Amino acid sequence: MAGGLTAGGLDRIDSAVADYIGDDKVPGAVALVARGQQVHVLAQGHLSIGGPPVVRDSLFRIASTTKPIAAATAMALIDEGLIGLDDPVDKLLPELADRQVLRALDGPIDDTVPAVRPITTRHLLTFTMGFGLAFEMFGPATLPVVAAASELPLATLDPPQPDAQPDPDTWMAELGSLPLMAQPGERWMYNTGASVLGVLLARAAGQPIGEVMRTRLFEPLGMADTAFWTAHTGRLATSYRSTPDGLVVNDPPDGQWSHPPAFGDAAAGLVSTADDLLAFAQMLLRRGSPVLSESAAEAMTRDQLTAEQKARGGFGPTFFHGQSWGFGQMVQDSGAFGWDGGLGTSWHVDPAYDLTVIVLTQRMFDSPDLPPLHAAVRAAAYQALA
Repeated sequence: MAGGLTAGGLDRIDSAVADYIGDDKVPGAVALVARGQQVHVLAQGHLSIGGPPVVRDSLFRIASTTKPIAAATAMALIDEGLIGLDDPVDKLLPELADRQVLRALDGPIDDTVPAVRPITTRHLLTFTMGFGLAFEMFGPATLPVVAAASELPLATLDPPQPDAQPDPDTWMAELGSLPLMAQPGERWMYNTGASVLGVLLARAAGQPIGEVMRTRLFEPLGMADTAFWTAHTGRLATSYRSTPDGLVVNDPPDGQWSHPPAFGDAAAGLVSTADDLLAFAQMLLRRGSPVLSESAAEAMTRDQLTAEQKARGGFGPTFFHGQSWGFGQMVQDSGAFGWDGGLGTSWHVDPAYDLTVIVLTQRMFDSPDLPPLHAAVRAAAYQALA
C-alpha cells in the first residue's frame, strides 16, 4: 500500500510478536501499528497463564504511559485559563510553598537551604520540580531522603501501588513533610512531578483527577475504556514480574485496579486499551484537535529542557543522547515522541511518518531498556513503511 504499511512488513510485525509470546516469556500482548488510515492490530497469547485469550479490547495497566495523558490534561486546563504554565503552584498546592532543599542529595534530610524559586506548573510538566527519581538512587546505599520517603505512603519512588496511596490531601501533606532533593528548575528527576500535577489539576478544576481527564480528554476522544480502575476485570490482563524461578503474579485482575483508588496517580495509575491510546496519539498528530490548541499540542511534543537541566538529570550520562523531555513524555531529536510503562506497555508516535506503534503487555520491564518484544515490533513497524 503506497504511503501505508507493506504486506511483508505487516507479516514481520506479527512474527515479532509471535517470537516472544509464551508462559515463560510474555503471556499475552496486543500490538497496534497505524499509519494514516491504516491500522494493523495483532492480539496474541492469554490474559493470564492458562487463562482466556487476549483480544483487541483487552485492558492493560499502562503505568507511566499515563504521564503524557496527564500532561495533555494539564494543557487543556491551561487553554481554559484555570492554571498558568509559569504560575507558581503555591496557591493551589500550599503544601509546596516555602520549600526547603537538601544541601546535598546524599546528605541528612535536615541539612537544607531555602528554595531559590517557587515550583511552577512548568516544573511539574518537565520533571524539574526538585523531587523524584535520580540515577544517584540506584547505587548500593540508600540515600537518607529515599529512606524517609519510603516510610510514607507516597509510592512515588517505587512501582505503581494504588492501594498504598492515601487521599490527595493526605498525600500532599506527606510529600510536603520532606525537603526537595534539588532546587526547582535545576535538574530532571523522574515521576513525582506527574503525581503532583494530578493534584494540581484536580484542585484547579474542582473535580477528582479521573473526572478532569474524562471530561477534557476521554469523552471527546472516545477513550471509553481509559480510567484509574475498571469493573471489567474479565478483560484485564494479569500483571506479572520475572524472578529467577519464572514469572510470578504482581497484580491479579481483581487486585489494585479493580476498585476506585483513593489517590488517582497521574504518574502511573491508568488502565487503557490499544484503540484508546491510538485515539490519544491521533489527537496529537492532528495538532491537538479537538481537545487542545495547536500551540498546546506543539509544546507537549518538543524539547522543553535546557542544556543545564539535561546535564544534571536523566538516568546516567547518556540518557539524553538523541532525546529529551517535552511535557510528560520523551521527545526524540527525530521528532518522534512517546513514553513507556514499566508494567509492560509502550506508546510511540512519529509525526514524520504519521506512524503510531503501541505494544501492550503485562510483563514488568526487567530494566530501563525497552524490552525485546517492544523493540522488535517498533523496528518491524519502521521496516513496514511503504
